[in-house]
Amino acid sequence: MPLRANFAMTDTDMGEGAAVLMGALDNDAASAYAAAAPATRSNPPAYVPRDTFALPKGADRHYAQQYADMYYARLSELKPVLEERAMEAWAEFEISGQKARQVERVLDVRQGELSWVVGTVYCEMALKPNILDDIAKEHWMAAPPRREKYRSSDGKDEMMLEDESGRLRLTGAALDTDMLVTGCIIAALGSENADGVFEVIATQVPDLPAQPARWALTGKQGQEQRAGNKIALVSGLGISGAAGNTMALDLLAEYLTGEAQSGAAQASAQRISRLIIAGDSLAHASPIPSREDVAAKKGQKHKYGYDAAAYNAAPTERLDDFLAALLPTLPVTLLPGAQDPASVAVPQQPLHAALFPKSRAWAAPPGEAAPDTPRDGFPMHAVTNPWEGEVDGWRFLGSGGQPVADVAKYVAEESRAAIMERMLRWRNNAPTAPDTLWTYPFQDSDPLLLLDCPHVYFAGNQPHFETSLIEGPEAQAVRLVALPRFVDTGEIVLLDAETLDVEVVRVGVGLGGRE
Repeated sequence: MPLRANFAMTDTDMGEGAAVLMGALDNDAASAYAAAAPATRSNPPAYVPRDTFALPKGADRHYAQQYADMYYARLSELKPVLEERAMEAWAEFEISGQKARQVERVLDVRQGELSWVVGTVYCEMALKPNILDDIAKEHWMAAPPRREKYRSSDGKDEMMLEDESGRLRLTGAALDTDMLVTGCIIAALGSENADGVFEVIATQVPDLPAQPARWALTGKQGQEQRAGNKIALVSGLGISGAAGNTMALDLLAEYLTGEAQSGAAQASAQRISRLIIAGDSLAHASPIPSREDVAAKKGQKHKYGYDAAAYNAAPTERLDDFLAALLPTLPVTLLPGAQDPASVAVPQQPLHAALFPKSRAWAAPPGEAAPDTPRDGFPMHAVTNPWEGEVDGWRFLGSGGQPVADVAKYVAEESRAAIMERMLRWRNNAPTAPDTLWTYPFQDSDPLLLLDCPHVYFAGNQPHFETSLIEGPEAQAVRLVALPRFVDTGEIVLLDAETLDVEVVRVGVGLGGRE
């Protein structure tokens, strides 16, 4: 069980600590805060980010290609793996003296023959969104209500297996027990019935890929003594600029810097060697106006620049202040999320440096930090979503949570940790993209596939905190962490850099004790 602790402050406690913090935020010089803050962490983490999900720049980024290329790339990449696993599992499988045999294409399945075939799952669901919904919004028509699940209650959803030759409809009790969604690659064992439907007896998934050794990227340079380090993960700061939201953010900053603590509590906070912010740092600052609002503004005099009545810069400024307060003593990795000002399609690209006039002074100049190299000298790092990198020798992989939330709409399973485990075993960061999750149309390969098994897999902005430790067929071990929204729960997660044990800290006013 993860350890849960509470960090609380009374109104009296907030006085001096908040004054130190806000005094630093009002000063543009980073050195002013560094002088007031606790001593810099003595064991900074070895940090090597990877550019796995970086998109081409400028004119090299194209959106004209078809999404079908992504499905073909996934299938060609994972088919050899599944063929090997299926052959090992079903080589001696037989029913009534008939042995199972492999069929190369889904349309080569023959009625009454026991066989297995590899393909891509496609789920036909009546409640899935479609392009007509987007057209309705464009023409100001009432769009269908947002659906929490794509599964229909009448049992009319269909599942199919497809490859370059065509589609094969699937049925069978095995599909009710296996968690399958559109986009995952599987091997299915069964036989075709008289209706031309493939009755599935069992399935195989690719399972976890090979796991790199610790310190694989940093090598000997990273194997210094870093005992006691903790890596903090938080998501869903939801900065809106409102008074209550600002107070919670101040408390979080003071906890992370050790400002409002003393003795053992301060020493414990200083063991935090890096903060990873997993998406949705900002609340919606500029909601889409209604039809009535647009009609009311017709005929008004045009204003150059942004309209202060329609745009609120406070959330972005407050996030910049928060980061600038931490960076003199605590490195930060910042992922964008669904509510942040970044591209909608995954992989989302890093938040632009222009959003952070204060904290960007701590970031590497553009083009100076090569990929897959240590970045310990630059504590501020805005990254993609999903993101992959090495922290304290461990391979981290995580996202702002959109892929996990979308998969949850396909399945009855409510545990986000269970869904995350299944995604790893599918070897796919975003299996439902591009069907119901917007994505860049990759052509030659799909970087959303897992080539290496991480040691830590996290997803931000989930309904509540969950964690588990899973194992793979080749002794892989992965720590799964589903991060709750801080703005709703006040919770952050601390990960021990040596044992990967998890501790949950709740930051708030009036809390006390330890759960």
